[in-house]
Amino acid sequence: MDISPIRSTPGNRPADVARLRRVRDLIDRTYAAPLDVVALARGAGMAPGCLGRRFRTVYGQSPYAYLTARRVDRATLLLRGDLGVDAVGAAVGCATPGIFTARFTELVGLTPERFRRLADEAATTGGGAAGAAVAPGVEGLPACLAQRVARAVRNQEAQAPARPLT
Repeated sequence: MDISPIRSTPGNRPADVARLRRVRDLIDRTYAAPLDVVALARGAGMAPGCLGRRFRTVYGQSPYAYLTARRVDRATLLLRGDLGVDAVGAAVGCATPGIFTARFTELVGLTPERFRRLADEAATTGGGAAGAAVAPGVEGLPACLAQRVARAVRNQEAQAPARPLT
């Protein structure tokens, strides 16, 4: 009889977490390729629905949402270079420029063109960490920490600002 106050759920057993970490690492390595949940589940030894539920339990988002956030994170780096917006979208695996722009805007809150302009302005004025102008609150942080703090989060998942009591 288990009397522990916290019950172990199937999504957070060490063996499952290790399998899910391998799935996440595979998504990270192949972010530009289309997501094949069935193949990921087969590789992890799980049913596709089970993989999605357990992935969400452990990482807080579905495999598709994780892939989309990873693509947008990579796109923010590529937009600071010389590639055009359409080329960046194709490089990160988005099927069309419209899908890329919609997902980027949903996660970052700016269009890719506006993001590029602000990043260019920050780079030319020497504004600290690259992209500080587009990620408020990261001024003066090293780039590795600024990227972690300014990670793309879907607007629906972002915390709502506290309302003052009136």
